[in-house]
Amino acid sequence: MPELPEVETTRRKIEPLLLGRTLTRIEHDAPHKYTDTHKAEGRTVIGIGRRGKYLLLRLAAFEAALAGEDPGDLELLVHLGMTGGFRLEAGPHTRVTLHTDQGAVYFNDPRRFGKVAVVRPGEYAAFPTLDGMGPEPLSEDFGEAEFVKAAASAGAVKPWLLSQKPVSGVGNIYADESLWLSRLHPAQKKLTAEEASRLHAAIREVMAAAVAAGGSTLGDGTYQQHDGEAGQFQVHHHAYARTGEPCERCGTPIEKIVLAQRGTHFCPHCQQLQPR
Repeated sequence: MPELPEVETTRRKIEPLLLGRTLTRIEHDAPHKYTDTHKAEGRTVIGIGRRGKYLLLRLAAFEAALAGEDPGDLELLVHLGMTGGFRLEAGPHTRVTLHTDQGAVYFNDPRRFGKVAVVRPGEYAAFPTLDGMGPEPLSEDFGEAEFVKAAASAGAVKPWLLSQKPVSGVGNIYADESLWLSRLHPAQKKLTAEEASRLHAAIREVMAAAVAAGGSTLGDGTYQQHDGEAGQFQVHHHAYARTGEPCERCGTPIEKIVLAQRGTHFCPHCQQLQPR
């Protein structure tokens, strides 16, 4: 958490707060963690995009170099970590304050796993997950043929999805949900063409529905927007965090295992591991 649906919802929510505003000062107390943020000061936010689980705020170029800084466009990169989010008021967990010419926006992060950095557009070598990320699941770039081909030689399917290489933005929640929908065991290896096609369609379906619902807000309530609005997709979870509850297809209790150090939920009847 948060995964693509939560980050996309955040992008849409903060766009009216930051788009077209000039960042006058960025305040924090951890320069080793929130890197090169001074380079954003004095620049205007001209676009707010997203790649996988990362927010990318495009910053306008200076008309001329100032104080030796690069005059070209830059990006303010934000990763929400596990508990990061934006608020309109400072709080005990505020880590970064974005001062603008029209007020301030606060980045809160209770567990401190979030990241904020200023980079040149597309230069993500310091962020290897972003640098090697696969296609967006709801874009035309997420082609079925390419996915099916890659899945044929992949290892355990859930860790493969979590690597972000076959498709971006699918984390623990939406991997479990997509695998439930496609009836695949999370540890299944070397998917057949038919299995991979089912999974490809399931990922698209799950992600589209989760984005439309504003993402998932779990029991800890850490994910919510600056206006206090929570996600609603959690009421549609079929597998994730439903340990012991009956599968909505067959009634078998949902089981939980640990796979690649991640809690993993599945139906042992509908999602049987095939020997390969």
